[in-house]
Amino acid sequence: MTYQSAIQYLYDRLPVFHHIGSAAYKPGLNNTIKLMNAMNNPQKLFKTIHVAGTNGKGSVSHMLAAILQSAGYKTGLYTSPHLVDFGERIKIDGKMIDRQYVIDYIENNKELFEIVQPSFFEATMAMAFSYFADEHVDIAVIETGLGGRLDSTNIIEPLLSVITNISFDHVAFLGDTLEKIATEKAGIIKKNTPVVIGEWQPETFPVFERKAFEEGSELYLSNEIFNRVGYLNGKMLVENQEKTQYLMGLNGDYQLKNLSTVLCVTRALNKIIRQNFNTEKPHLKELTEENIRSGFENVIELTGLQGRWQVLQKFPTVVVDTGHNEAGINYVVEQLKHQKFDKLHVIIGMVNDKDINSVLKILPLNAIYYFTQASILRALPAADLQNKAESYGLKGYNYQSVNEAVESALYNSNPDDFIFIGGSNFVVGEALNGRQWENKL
Repeated sequence: MTYQSAIQYLYDRLPVFHHIGSAAYKPGLNNTIKLMNAMNNPQKLFKTIHVAGTNGKGSVSHMLAAILQSAGYKTGLYTSPHLVDFGERIKIDGKMIDRQYVIDYIENNKELFEIVQPSFFEATMAMAFSYFADEHVDIAVIETGLGGRLDSTNIIEPLLSVITNISFDHVAFLGDTLEKIATEKAGIIKKNTPVVIGEWQPETFPVFERKAFEEGSELYLSNEIFNRVGYLNGKMLVENQEKTQYLMGLNGDYQLKNLSTVLCVTRALNKIIRQNFNTEKPHLKELTEENIRSGFENVIELTGLQGRWQVLQKFPTVVVDTGHNEAGINYVVEQLKHQKFDKLHVIIGMVNDKDINSVLKILPLNAIYYFTQASILRALPAADLQNKAESYGLKGYNYQSVNEAVESALYNSNPDDFIFIGGSNFVVGEALNGRQWENKL
């Protein structure tokens, strides 16, 4: 078995949510518990931080991992979905999972998969936990997949939990109100386990407060306000009201809230370390200000994160971003307002189970649109997206592949133009993988 055939086995044999949508969704933890029991529960062999939220959880998870790496921790990182390579989901100290490990894992567990019939997400999560245990990581940052309460990752017993924010996404599974969605996300709050809340609204805060009280969990609220003050060597320079500054490896003004969340997590984590661990052990030491600054500034180099307001080239400027729901796209639209360009070109594709209209109604009218579709079953056909968009005054053409849309936008652009690519993780992934970009990681 080769690495590619091992990955293909996962896709062919196990239902994959990001490819087929709701048919792959398996709510509840019964399958996960069966799977992990059969593997002797490797998730109990290392410490974890659990991260949930509608938007920002990927960025927050990577920034946390970068800070922990800077402090000398051997750090596991489990996120989803991947953009280009399956190995992006499972990393230790920024390096993707060893390909031979993937092959061996699949070959050794085929019979178990036939018995338990896990989803793709459950099987890959179990792979991550086994890998982290076998490699003896000190700590792992674990991002939820969908929701929280019934998410497969919710079998872990973390040092602390993090909920970045709540907005409308996956309403068919999580609920059609902010309160219902918050209730699902709050399901990761564990007994006597501190929880950090990044953002909250009048509808969601009582949910978090009540759940934390029920579980006897200390509640931390992220409340620092940061503003962008400029750029230094291509990285965003930000400061708070006390004029404390940080240099950010992740650009995009929406990272200001994620920064505040991560700082709150580092303080909560340091308190846990002081109270529970021998700080003389180097792999359990507190996070210093130097560690935090290094993690923020070097997050891309340390973790390999892609797709967060990532500049792929200049002249014309090409930027990709994985925002894919109303809240995420709204951040993108606000960011576009700060850019200088002659003409704006927007390459966009979406999946068919999102609230398409809520996204289309906030997109800028002063752009040339290239409507496209990723090569997955969930992709909304480009022509359908174009038809919907025209009712909102968005003008352009449709393309059957992301690569065609990219090449057309580049051909029609001048050096002073700006090209944005987004609307879906899968569109961004295909754009990253479709050609050699000047600044691609």
